[in-house]
Amino acid sequence: MLAGARLLAAADETVPVWVVSADLGSGAEIGPEDVTVGRVRFADGEDESLYYSAATDLPGGLVLSRSVGGGEMLARSAVVSATERSLLQVPLEVEPNRVPPAVVVGSEVDVYVDDRGARRSDDEGRALERVSVVDAPAYEETFAVSGFRQVVVAVPEERVEGFEALLAGMDDPVVRIVQRG
Repeated sequence: MLAGARLLAAADETVPVWVVSADLGSGAEIGPEDVTVGRVRFADGEDESLYYSAATDLPGGLVLSRSVGGGEMLARSAVVSATERSLLQVPLEVEPNRVPPAVVVGSEVDVYVDDRGARRSDDEGRALERVSVVDAPAYEETFAVSGFRQVVVAVPEERVEGFEALLAGMDDPVVRIVQRG
């Protein structure tokens, strides 16, 4: 019986990899509490180096450079070190009827802004394209005292100043979120 167990163990060609536990958005820090161990067999042995091996501890100070879905293997291409991060988390105050209920952490969205207090201007329209949601309360939890829903998106650092200037230049900015895919 012992020889049979050894034979089966030798036939197992799977390797342990870190798998993301839940959907996470671009710009989110990722640590041991965000991953579980999965086992996978790579057809090409070189592919193993593209993912974080669970045979070793997950390195500290990692930040997602793109959204990842729950159950997805943690690809090395999906993370950067916290010191290399160039994404900033920008909170948006959105009327609940101006954000799809399915927008959750990891969703990819476009952000539109218009000025309720003015006639049409050239600044209105899509202000941010293909940004990732880093934090968003569940839709049924959106009715706080203000009546707005907060949605936090990861925005490349070089685009934040222009976005903030756009909002500051409006009398009464109205944010609308459009979900992709």
